[in-house]
Amino acid sequence: MGKLVGLCALVVAVLVLGVATLAAAVGGGTPAPAGGPVTGPRSAPEPALPAGWAALDQAAAATCPGLPWSVLAAIGTVESDSGRSTAPGVASGANPAGAEGPMQFEPATFAAYATVGPGGATPASPYDAVDAVYTAAALLCADGAGSAGGLRAAVFAYNHADVYVDTVLTLSLAFAVDPAVDGAVAAVLAFAAGALGAPYLWGGDGPGGFDCSGLSRAAYATAGVVLPRVAQGQFDAGPPVLDGTTVRPGDLVYFGSGPTGVDHVGIYVGSGLMVDAPHSGAVVRLEPADWAGFVGATRPG
Repeated sequence: MGKLVGLCALVVAVLVLGVATLAAAVGGGTPAPAGGPVTGPRSAPEPALPAGWAALDQAAAATCPGLPWSVLAAIGTVESDSGRSTAPGVASGANPAGAEGPMQFEPATFAAYATVGPGGATPASPYDAVDAVYTAAALLCADGAGSAGGLRAAVFAYNHADVYVDTVLTLSLAFAVDPAVDGAVAAVLAFAAGALGAPYLWGGDGPGGFDCSGLSRAAYATAGVVLPRVAQGQFDAGPPVLDGTTVRPGDLVYFGSGPTGVDHVGIYVGSGLMVDAPHSGAVVRLEPADWAGFVGATRPG
């Protein structure tokens, strides 16, 4: 299988800059060229972002020059499924930690940065989606998220856990390339991000360690998709991403000597980056794909 349309350069310079910023923040280094518009059927019918949320995130991010809108999208996804969660504290009340609203603010933090967005509630309310997202943008901006060097620290300040930061920044890479990422893919990428730093373990399915196919199999299990155990079997199971179709976030990308010699698999994130468990002595990491050894891609679902 030849290289796919997804390996061509982005045509929008702003997106290139934003993805490079995100990649650096999550620790992936310099990204390879990203893909173009997404094509092909969705692997799940429900998008990760509800209708109107991408536009809301984009408008709120514009109040903080340099803040990628996709970071707001990822935070909303992690915190409350962008307002769709029925957990306590999302639509009313508070969760056990005292957090409120779709962006899960502690009351004192919301009060300090409360922002009434266009069409939002007055006074500002943490339960109003517009106010919540605009307030999150104000908080992140105050913590330095408008600069490439400050983005990771700003997300860490939002929720003090490295796995949270990795999950948000990995999801944000996917949203930056494809705002229509579906919920199943978001679950796969969130699992992969949560595994970053786990040790390589031959035959490992987690949680103590993973090999490459163990990681992809475990990640897809969170979306209810059962994959064969080894990379060759996963490639053979397909369905293949055909030449002329864009590789998109969540696709599995394979490497080796050819279609019958697959020896490695990674989970594609976007912008030429993948999460994989590379080899003995390494850890699960976000890294540029080695397209020189690319065999093909599949889109499980």
